[in-house]
Amino acid sequence: QVQLVESGGGLVQAGGSLRLSCAASGRTFSNGAMAWFRQAPGKDRELVAAIRYSDASTRYTDSVKGRFTISRDNANNTVYLQMNSLKPEDTAVYYCAARRSTGLRTEELAYDYWGQGTQVTVSS
Repeated sequence: QVQLVESGGGLVQAGGSLRLSCAASGRTFSNGAMAWFRQAPGKDRELVAAIRYSDASTRYTDSVKGRFTISRDNANNTVYLQMNSLKPEDTAVYYCAARRSTGLRTEELAYDYWGQGTQVTVSS
């Protein structure tokens, strides 16, 4: 089993920055991929960004391209999401997810493990 623990959420003004961290423990794996999803009130959960362990390939949803950066520290089993130029519409609960396969999938069901989520609130 793999446990994922997110940290770094909070309240920030529009235009500000936050960095989310996701620490993996337990039966971690060196292949596969990790991702950040988010869910705003009344909306479906959506993929924000994903990264492949092996070659650090990434993908982003269009609304965060150029503002958010996903990165990983394989030695410490940690994935980060640097969020800059935050907007009120970025307000959501952000979830870390991991999958044992390497494809950078957008679907929730493609991910095997999930964190508990961390709230990000961007005020206008």
